[in-house]
Amino acid sequence: MPESMKIDYKITLIRGATTASGNTVKEIEAAVVELIDELISRNDLNKKDILSITFTATKDLNACFPASIARKFNGLDSVAFLDCQQMHVINDVEFCIRIMAQVLLPPDYAIKHPYLRGAANLRTDRC
Repeated sequence: MPESMKIDYKITLIRGATTASGNTVKEIEAAVVELIDELISRNDLNKKDILSITFTATKDLNACFPASIARKFNGLDSVAFLDCQQMHVINDVEFCIRIMAQVLLPPDYAIKHPYLRGAANLRTDRC
């Protein structure tokens, strides 16, 4: 590719969150898959440009690890994943899964942070 056509990419962080409808593997899986799909589609990401994703989950979600679901997600087997428990705060959103994704994007890209389902009210400015 000619030098004039190359795009410089920079490491960028994208945040997002969703809620599962309950504490089962199936419910957590549906929420994680939807959140990852939205992360990719809203930001027009190439899966190879996703470097890592850190998940946090509220203490009421313990049926499975969100990262174990994402790891099986089509084409994301080379992404570094990490699960953490979200700090417990009274009156926090229940069954909440948050993400921080480290990705490669062109400079000045208009990032779209996906806040879905019951987590949409966490960042009404970002939905």
